[in-house]
Amino acid sequence: MNYELMTEKFPTINSTLSPEKLGQLIQRKYGLTDKTECNIFRLAMNHLYIVHGNETQYVFRVYTHNWRTKLDIEEELRLLTLLKEAGRQVSFPIADISNSFIQEIEAPEGKRFGVLFSYAKGIKTAKFSAETSFLIAQALAKVHQSAENTVLRRISYNAQNLLKDPVLKIKNFYNKNRSEVEFLENLADFLTLKIENTDQQNMRHGVVHFDVWFDNLHIDSEKEITFFDFDFCGNGYLCFDISYFLFQLLATHLNEEEYQIKADSFIKGYETVTTMNAEEKKLVPLACLAIMIYYISVQCDRFDYWTNIFLNEDHLKRMVGNLKRWIAYNKIEIN
Repeated sequence: MNYELMTEKFPTINSTLSPEKLGQLIQRKYGLTDKTECNIFRLAMNHLYIVHGNETQYVFRVYTHNWRTKLDIEEELRLLTLLKEAGRQVSFPIADISNSFIQEIEAPEGKRFGVLFSYAKGIKTAKFSAETSFLIAQALAKVHQSAENTVLRRISYNAQNLLKDPVLKIKNFYNKNRSEVEFLENLADFLTLKIENTDQQNMRHGVVHFDVWFDNLHIDSEKEITFFDFDFCGNGYLCFDISYFLFQLLATHLNEEEYQIKADSFIKGYETVTTMNAEEKKLVPLACLAIMIYYISVQCDRFDYWTNIFLNEDHLKRMVGNLKRWIAYNKIEIN
């Protein structure tokens, strides 16, 4: 028997940090009371912990190893600080007692980064009224006003990284789903032409959240909207966020009449703050399709770090089914 092999530490790729030990670290770093509590909230693309300390609730995000660079995170936090200072309702980073925002944690797999965020007031729900849809859009438009013409040292979303590269990853991962992959390849070719032929001069550019849907916002008393989880923020067309929200709204509403009422209310709410021009409105039905292709590829790319039983052939069929439903609803003709 090889006792040496039995006692050596085995390499890992994605560990779960002890909430008890992490709570002690947070208590010490942020000057919280000895009654500080830390509990696992969600282990997904990143690991989230709920922290109770000094009679206040926080969220501590531990980024997956090799998911974001320190610069990526610094730029995300710079954006959130900018939005907070502009009075926008976002979950913002909390500095520790040494005025640092990012904690470096030596996990078994290597260095991981952690950030403490304010907790967004309210609740998360997919069942909201048309009036609330109006308010979500107003809040998003105000975020866009502050983010317009801002540039982060992070990804700039374009046809290459949204469509061309992702399709190759999807094709490699889902090598048995030939019909679905062929559909995505044809859709990607169609969308690439549309995006590359967009009139750049008539598009509002800036920093986009890129994941705006009910799962990443809280609603307080159906009046106050707070956005969080800017992990995918980057540079791009502001209408990306509008398109993605509407796509997710349709995906969570089987009643299409109800969807249309909320979608109309959303657009109306957005344009009470700032308007979209005709070129942007032309891209809104198409942009979300590119984003969804990108996110399918992210799931494939991060499978080893975020293994889920749902990530299988049936999952891809469901995802493609949602894309086809959106295409049919919007009467999009793919040439």
